[in-house]
Amino acid sequence: MSFSSSAEGSQTSRRAFEFGRTHVVRPRGRHEATIVWLHGLGDKGSSWSQLLENLPLPNIKWICPTAPTRPVSLFGGFPSTAWFDAEDISEDAPDDVEGLDASAAYVANLLSAEPVDIKLGVGGFSMGAATALYSATCHVFGRYGNRNPYPVNLSSVVGLSGWLPCSRILRNQLKESNDTVARAATLPILLCHGPGDEVVAYKHGEKSARILSSAGFQNLTFRTYDGLGHYTIPEEMEDVCRWLTARLGLGGS
Repeated sequence: MSFSSSAEGSQTSRRAFEFGRTHVVRPRGRHEATIVWLHGLGDKGSSWSQLLENLPLPNIKWICPTAPTRPVSLFGGFPSTAWFDAEDISEDAPDDVEGLDASAAYVANLLSAEPVDIKLGVGGFSMGAATALYSATCHVFGRYGNRNPYPVNLSSVVGLSGWLPCSRILRNQLKESNDTVARAATLPILLCHGPGDEVVAYKHGEKSARILSSAGFQNLTFRTYDGLGHYTIPEEMEDVCRWLTARLGLGGS
């Protein structure tokens, strides 16, 4: 499926992003929440759908899309599945707002199709976590970076081994209105990282959490896993399960 993005008022042509296959894990119990889960750079949705299917969360429907294949500056322009272009992996890197907007809009479009009584969330790993956090800021501002309205009400955001894109924009614009401040203060966010991460340095995850907290995201939890590299472990996923069950008020089967 293709998805196009453009900056409002821009004279540049729209870029079309061709998203890959989406994998869906149906709830085994009563459907109470839907979470779009985003894979890391160079990966695909099927990798995470297999792990998520085995979690003890019978009331969650998981949607695992695959990012577009595009040239990635970090790889010298070599094509890879990526939610946005990245020259560097840190919260201070140049921001590909057009790519971020396209991916955040694609996620919101998937969530918009869910029943109105279902709680909605977004999560991800590495670059997927960065995109999830960007979606969180779109929810809080009520708009994308191109100023088009953001249509989804998020109830939870999870980021594993990731970082915060567009941190400068967040710090400058968050206190625009009381509604924005209230949405930031109440949105539950769980961030997890390991000091042994050799791809997304722990300091970037930690700094991203500090920036979010200082900007007014008061319902944020940051968890550290000693020895954890750029992967996930059972202890981390157990914490994710407990956190989602509590924050989303999930029942049993």
